[in-house]
Amino acid sequence: MARPSKPLISRDAAVKASIDIIDTEGLDAFSLPKLAKHLGVRAPSLYHHFADKNEILVEVAKYIAGTTVATPRRRPGPDWPEFFVALALNFRQSILRHRNAAPVLLQHLPRDLFVATYEDTARFLLESDVPTELHVRILDGMETMAIGAVLMEAMRKPRTKSTIFPNVDPESQPLLSAALASNELTQKQLFEETVRSFLHGVIRDHL
Repeated sequence: MARPSKPLISRDAAVKASIDIIDTEGLDAFSLPKLAKHLGVRAPSLYHHFADKNEILVEVAKYIAGTTVATPRRRPGPDWPEFFVALALNFRQSILRHRNAAPVLLQHLPRDLFVATYEDTARFLLESDVPTELHVRILDGMETMAIGAVLMEAMRKPRTKSTIFPNVDPESQPLLSAALASNELTQKQLFEETVRSFLHGVIRDHL
């Protein structure tokens, strides 16, 4: 389909409107006609900025997993793991703010979209005296762990400390019940400690 010669809307406005629709109505309800109606334009106007629905969803993924994720203000140094812990927590916050859009990350977040970000974090690791041979292990592990853990959390209803594992029967699962009763960490704190343990483990195993 030919694109209109003059844009009636901005690309950013279309992306933010797409997120509004997904947040309120769900990912399955999102469509180009619905987006056009939301923006008060005809559907062909969207083709001035996007080739198709897939391209819009890529931009949605970039926005919630990149644009809105704050970069921690930490200088390189021996406490470098805390930079990644803070970054992971900021990523989690951004995704959970848009739970309905979380599945978009599985299909529409090509890693090459964030090459520049990975370059910056690799520089941070280098300036923190982290061995270069560990950089890919750290960067790949952080991405895999953060996206996997946060998507699982986003797809479930919010849980308390005692319902992190739901539907546990004290009689048939006494050990798990006892573990839940002893757990003092919230879901956020569990995520934070998992990330921290991974990072310190990488260095410990390298020594």
